[in-house]
Amino acid sequence: MNAREKEQYLREYSILKNEGKSFFPYAVAKDGAMAVITMAVIIFMALALGAELGPKADATTTSFVPRPEWYFFFLFELLRVIKPPELTFLATVIVPTICLVLLLLLPFFDRGPERNPLRRPIAVLAGITTIAAMAYLTVLGALAGSPTEIAMQAPGDEAGKRVTASAGCLGCHKIGENGNEIGPELTEVGARLPRQAIARTLVNPTSPMPSYAELQRKDPQKFQEMVDFLSSLK
Repeated sequence: MNAREKEQYLREYSILKNEGKSFFPYAVAKDGAMAVITMAVIIFMALALGAELGPKADATTTSFVPRPEWYFFFLFELLRVIKPPELTFLATVIVPTICLVLLLLLPFFDRGPERNPLRRPIAVLAGITTIAAMAYLTVLGALAGSPTEIAMQAPGDEAGKRVTASAGCLGCHKIGENGNEIGPELTEVGARLPRQAIARTLVNPTSPMPSYAELQRKDPQKFQEMVDFLSSLK
């Protein structure tokens, strides 16, 4: 914007400002009315449609699959991209904070008075990049598999892999690139323990590991699939 265009802009802005209305009570009344309408719509939808709260939380279950709310899917996917546990703080706090600070500093970098998007390349590029990145990560997070899914390729069948993942083993043990390191790693447990020893450990484990004797009693087929899968990890 050259000096002539800037002078014309300031002149037009001064005329519009003099012809305008004061912030109070006109703008406040409009904002207040819109806020009331928004709250009325939310209350109506809550009463008419209700909210899906899901089943009650059960702290004793080992088959619960945690999933974030849809508006946190982009952070959920960011955690899947940055996999090492020691970098969790980087994925959940540092990276989003840096992006937020850059957006807050945007007005100090792009100080032009232009309203035409074609003449505001920095602001437009920053906005499009932010929206595109969040949308892309949100879609990937929504379509991603369960966070308890075992990703490594193993000679065991898929049924045993699914049973092991849903049984909560990854909450304490690591299998391939998935899971935690609270308990011993199970990536090559079949090479360390024979099949019978794995089955005995599942039925009579060492505390705080839960017992799978109930699974063996109620669904022996799933228990055997779990044992077969673990014994195949070599």
